[in-house]
Amino acid sequence: MATSLFGFYRGNAAVMAWDLAHTPVTGIHVLMDGDAHLANFGLFGTVERDVVFDLNDFDESQTGPWEWDLKRLVASVNVAAREFEWSRRDRAEAVRNCVQGYRGAVRRLEESGALAIWYEFLFTRRRNPGLHLDPVTHAVLWGAAETAAQRSNDTLLNRLAHRGPKGEWRFREIPPVQVRVPRDVRGQVLASLGAYARTLPRGRRFLLDRYHPVDVAEHIVGVGSVGARAYVVLLFGNGEDDPLLLQVKEGLGPAATPYLPPLPKDLAREPGKRVVTAQMALQSSPDLLLGWTRMDGHSFYVRQMRNLKGSVPLEELTRKQFLRYVEACGQVLGHAHARTGDAARIAGYCGRSSALDDALARFAEEYGAQVERDHARLVRAVASGHIAAVFEDAAASPRRRSSAPGRGSVRSTSRPSGGPRAARRRPTSPPGSRRGRAARPPRSRSPGTN
Repeated sequence: MATSLFGFYRGNAAVMAWDLAHTPVTGIHVLMDGDAHLANFGLFGTVERDVVFDLNDFDESQTGPWEWDLKRLVASVNVAAREFEWSRRDRAEAVRNCVQGYRGAVRRLEESGALAIWYEFLFTRRRNPGLHLDPVTHAVLWGAAETAAQRSNDTLLNRLAHRGPKGEWRFREIPPVQVRVPRDVRGQVLASLGAYARTLPRGRRFLLDRYHPVDVAEHIVGVGSVGARAYVVLLFGNGEDDPLLLQVKEGLGPAATPYLPPLPKDLAREPGKRVVTAQMALQSSPDLLLGWTRMDGHSFYVRQMRNLKGSVPLEELTRKQFLRYVEACGQVLGHAHARTGDAARIAGYCGRSSALDDALARFAEEYGAQVERDHARLVRAVASGHIAAVFEDAAASPRRRSSAPGRGSVRSTSRPSGGPRAARRRPTSPPGSRRGRAARPPRSRSPGTN
């Protein structure tokens, strides 16, 4: 969180939940994503092995005001633009584009049948009936999807695991991201797969039964998930050319829980089940092997690690691409809310004018400034030793790097986890500016599997 402004924002869901709880609300509830910032949109493979663009993270999901999700998103747009060193006017334009995407989606879907909404996907490599992507956005998603389509269990296997002295497959030691686990922990994780299998639809269990587990490792993921237990399990099916990697991640209570109506008892008891339920409701093409389990008195959810998954690298987008991309994110969020809420009521509140666009641009600007101040305080606390911090890259430590003039944010040479990169940009030519690079389809990177 100290190494970049966007990284700090990714980890401040609890702080923003408190802030939002002290603002007026519309009273229109949906199943919220709960953490719908820019880094939590990504690319996913469907059962038909196509690639769609959708929401990525559901750890903070809970029923609540639709506008909390939208505010979380537009504030992240402002924070990303700040790291891009965009002017206040350009930041506002980006936020307005995002809100227009959201408004357009709920307006388009307000008269659609519920089943039609659930059948709608945002495909990245072919035409989308009812959805009109401009050529710039289509090029951005196409380029990222081409790379994501090549990511599979096979490619992930060679990166995370290797053959042991006797030819057996074992996970690599990649501290601090991935470390081997004691034998008792390994046994607990493997034993939990039985309860997990029973949460799958009965037909899917035939698929899981074709695989046998080989190894377990602890695998840390996500800025906001630090502290949660997370494991990866290696399984093989029809020989060593048929690997499967499952993520087993602890489900925690949503940050907004103290400020919203109580969760249903079964979801309050089983945070892993809550995450799975939200993903199946909000995501247009959820994981084929999505389920939950319990281990050592804690709730976990289980999914494929990264099969056909990727994300758009924000730091490689030109100005025009970024403006169109955030609009697409707004569309996706609007579609997700239409799946679980009343699109007509939301569209009626949003209206047809630019009033909401302007209001949220002002909100995002004020909140982005507050994030900068909060981040600067964290950086000073780390630099003074008041807060202990461990950096993967020593050069990223605030003790060794000065803040940019007038910002108070750390300009790290390390890449923020899932966020826009600020350090390698010249102030005279802001990233994505009209004097920047020519538009081109960016490559994809794996999303933080939060």
